Amino acid sequence: MSRSPAGRLAIRACLRLLSSPQQQNPPAAARWLSSSTGSPLSIRGGLFGSMAPAASASAAVALPPGFDGHYQAAASAGAPPPAAPAAAASSDASMARLRALARPIDRYLALRDLLAADPRAYYSLLLTHTEEILPFVYTPTVGDACLQYHRLPIKTWGLYLTLDDRGRVLEKLRSLPQQDVHAVVMTDGERILGLGDLGANGMGISEGKIALYTVAAGLDPASCLPLCIDVGTNNASLLEDPQYKGLRRRRPARAEFDSFMAEVMGALAAWRPHVMVQFEDFGNSNAFRLLDSYRHTMCAFNDDIQGTAGITLAGLLSAARATGRPLIDHRILFLGAGEAGTGIGELVARYLHLRHGVTVEEGRARCFYLDSKGLVCASRRPSLQHHKLPFAHDADYCADLRTAVQQLRPTALIGVSTIGGAFKEGILRLMAEINDRPIVFPLSNPTSQAECTFEQALEWTGGRVLFASGSPFSPARDAAGALRQPAQANNVYIFPALGAAAIETRAAALPDEAFVVAAEELAGMTTLDDVNAGRLFPPFSSIRAVSARVSARVAEFMVGRGLGAAPPGVRAGAARGEWAEYFSSRMWGAEAPMRSKL
Repeated sequence: MSRSPAGRLAIRACLRLLSSPQQQNPPAAARWLSSSTGSPLSIRGGLFGSMAPAASASAAVALPPGFDGHYQAAASAGAPPPAAPAAAASSDASMARLRALARPIDRYLALRDLLAADPRAYYSLLLTHTEEILPFVYTPTVGDACLQYHRLPIKTWGLYLTLDDRGRVLEKLRSLPQQDVHAVVMTDGERILGLGDLGANGMGISEGKIALYTVAAGLDPASCLPLCIDVGTNNASLLEDPQYKGLRRRRPARAEFDSFMAEVMGALAAWRPHVMVQFEDFGNSNAFRLLDSYRHTMCAFNDDIQGTAGITLAGLLSAARATGRPLIDHRILFLGAGEAGTGIGELVARYLHLRHGVTVEEGRARCFYLDSKGLVCASRRPSLQHHKLPFAHDADYCADLRTAVQQLRPTALIGVSTIGGAFKEGILRLMAEINDRPIVFPLSNPTSQAECTFEQALEWTGGRVLFASGSPFSPARDAAGALRQPAQANNVYIFPALGAAAIETRAAALPDEAFVVAAEELAGMTTLDDVNAGRLFPPFSSIRAVSARVSARVAEFMVGRGLGAAPPGVRAGAARGEWAEYFSSRMWGAEAPMRSKL
């Protein structure tokens, strides 16, 4: 996109101001500039020309009454100036302006500006250019956004519940402008991607996940609530940062945390009895305990544990087809033994039990883990965390990954360690010596924490790798010069579709088998030619059609098991194709009316 020299200088000046942590609320005169074409430009990246004064009356982000003052101030700091000029920009023009921004974080801010000003235009753009825009809405850019969240001049459009709200959580929920809520994405910010404890800045994760529910499964944005549980942070740099907006205290002891979470979960159930709750980026110790506490009494799941497990199982099923060997004949070595890694192992074991008739214990015996202290094995049982004990097999202890690969001779190597570059050249070359088609999944997010790149995996395995990553990578050429496309094991293939199925069937709970059937349906959408070429998942350009099929399979399972009921639009005993048509017909589009303010 060409601009005059003056226009380019104006944009650079804006972006320099944007990048300054001190420039929280610049004067209105500094916020709006005229380009060489006369288009309004927002310092916060609102380049779409749609931030009109009228938007504040009908489409502006509304904060619920009862928000603490410091959150209100943070939100109002990002409000557009009252006299912002209006212009209706086409999708193509909007994309051209978005592409003119060099830094991913600037694109993230531009998109948030559009969402604040005109939610319909935002979702229209996102649905039209999903593959291009999604990396700026969620991973990898959302990681950078969360690191800077307290400094960014943006409106928070989710709900914060803090320890100061004890005794009035239900009151705050009932004061929200949006009451017809079906899905809640909840985090306490303790383990944001691979970035650690970001406290109240974790709201960016909940907001990003909510957008994916609309993009992938067609949930009405007004029916989805981003929620951040602010109980403090143990991140000293945030506590010392004068711009940090969260509670300025360290995280509470377990009893205090559990008591507050009991109030939150009880209030959600009282407020919306059939609400679906997605736990997101809780620390390991709390993640497993919360899931165990609420998964059988509410429609609740943990995406880091179960959603990641579902997409990884789908990738393994596709990769196993390419090797010509069923998954039961594979041996999987994980680098990292946190909630994501052991969640994958548990779902693999459940799949092998359900489909191959082995016990769950026999299924677990095919999964091995290396944590920061070496191989998880029987000799370490006395010192292991509870979630690692089922995988403490009778094996010789070793301290490093290369020795573990030599000793165990795995067919699949999965990275959930958040240690960038951990899959060294020697390790991947060894995997290629052991296997004709080595399976290598560096799943850690964001991209900087990935255990290897796609290009490295191709080069070091002689192009024979079956690859899937957590964050997106660019295509790369193999040794023969052929351009290869990497697969991305993106949870968005699983959790929105599964959530839609749970909501439409009013599911009382979500058992592990629901994630197994979702993974099977997803893997079944790829052909043998696809998987042989390394395309382990269906094309993301078809995400809504994919989600409709996954939702149909899960809903059929839930109703068949008596865990949910068919909605009025689906007849008893409906075939899976009818279910898929139902879910497709229920998907919200940008042309649909917004039922309430965001």
